Order: sequence, then structure tokens, then C-alpha cells
Amino acid sequence: MGRIFEVRKAAKFARWDRMAKQFSRVGKEIVIAVKSGGPDPETNPALRRAIQNGRGINMPKDNIDRAIKRAMGKDATHYDEVLYEGYAPHGVAVLVESATDNTTRTVGNVRPIFTKSGGNLGNAGSVAFQFNKVGSFKVKPGDFDEEELELQLIDFGLTEMGESEDDEGERILVIRCEFVEFGNMQHALEEMNIEPLSAETDWIPLTTVSLDEEEADEVLKLIDKLEQDEDVQRVFHNLA
Repeated sequence: MGRIFEVRKAAKFARWDRMAKQFSRVGKEIVIAVKSGGPDPETNPALRRAIQNGRGINMPKDNIDRAIKRAMGKDATHYDEVLYEGYAPHGVAVLVESATDNTTRTVGNVRPIFTKSGGNLGNAGSVAFQFNKVGSFKVKPGDFDEEELELQLIDFGLTEMGESEDDEGERILVIRCEFVEFGNMQHALEEMNIEPLSAETDWIPLTTVSLDEEEADEVLKLIDKLEQDEDVQRVFHNLA
């Protein structure tokens, strides 16, 4: 098991509203999951995953329950999940995951962020081929043997297990599998009574781009603007 170095994030530019943004993101995940699979987390793996993600960011139970009830209402908002692909300045590839009730509004917001920052929004398929879509589970170290866990999870699609740090600098385990094995991995962890801090699909760059500090800041500012948009769920890039 080695150390996983995740591509740098732009969160340092938006700490003041990060918690509210995270709650909004998970709230949409819950609504989408309920609409597609029902309100019972016991029979809806996507909803279980969304609830886990909510707990991982200390989302209050009342907020989670309200999101589930809201999704069950006949006037509940319908969200389309759309992936936008583009390039930041200096050739950095960017993927933007969104959940929106108005795609015209969203693309009308996303495109100018790219162009005004010296980048450009591309067509579907123009960037995604530079990334590998994987299942990614973040777990707190516990009273289990990590090497033994790694060996056990190979049978459930494990491709990589390493360590990283959370936002507070605490050590966490990162477990990755191919996207098609996501359900198997989620089920395996549940059977082992290991509740992830987060269970998501990530886009991992096949290659990364190294820039000097000034150029990297230009890219990170673009990413920060994207992350602040209300329709944007997550942003991935290949800046080293």
C-alpha cells in the first residue's frame, strides 16, 4: 500500500462557503438517488452512498431527512446530471460535473468562466478520454489490519489502496476500483462494517501537467469560479 497523491484542489480559495456548498451538493445527490431508486436506503444503494457522503461532511440528520422528503414530493425539482469538458489556461484539462434543473442556464454560466479565464469549453468527449472514471472510497483507519483489508478487497475489484490526508491533515485511506466494480466494492465494505467517509466516482487523470506557481494560480482561480457555481457538483483536472 502506497501513498496516493491526489491532484491539487482549489478549495483553499473558497473555504468561507465550502460547507454550504458541500451540503447543497449532497442534497442534490440525495434527491437524484431518491427519484431514481426510492426513499429506502436499505434497497437503494445510491441513496445509501449519498447519506454516507452527508455524514462524512457532518451534514445534520435533519438536512438529510428533509432532502429525502423533498425528493418524494410531486413538485420536487428534477435534476439532469451533465458533464462539461474544457481546457483551462496552459493546456490543463478540466471536467465539470453538474446537477441542474436548467441546462441552458448552466452552460451559460460555465462557458464564460472558461473563456474569461483564458480557457475554452469543449465538446462532449474532447477531454474525458484523458481521465479514467473510478470508484473512490475514503475510509478512516480503524481496528482492522490494513494489509489484510487490501488483500480481501482485491476480490471485489480493488485496483489501488493508499493513504492521503483529509482537510484537517488527518490520515485517511483511499480505496479505488474500476467504475464497473463500484457496487461490488460498496457492498464489500458494508459487509465488513466499514462505513466510508465518502463513496464517489472520481475522474483520475492519466497524465498530469506541471506549471509554475503563477500559471497554476491562474488555473486554480478558474476552478474556484467553477466550483462556486450553484449547478456545479465537482470539478476534476490534471494539474499536478
